[in-house]
Amino acid sequence: METGLTKTLQALSDPTRRKILEMLVERSLAAGEISAAFDISAPSVSHHLNVLKNADLIQSERHGQQIVYSLNATVVQDLLQSL
Repeated sequence: METGLTKTLQALSDPTRRKILEMLVERSLAAGEISAAFDISAPSVSHHLNVLKNADLIQSERHGQQIVYSLNATVVQDLLQSL
């Protein structure tokens, strides 16, 4: 069974996911805005977002047809304190 820290570190091991987190530090973004920043398929971006969400590093909220992602600051702060 994976611990929270293991899931977090695995999520952070990928450069695309780290870039997504850097983007979300600035502000919350819709999935399409995140996807537009990468030269990979939308399903690949969705996979990265799901990994980050499963590690509790980001949160999502539906706004009509859009899903808006934001940084889960509490978990990030806890991670930094753990390290």
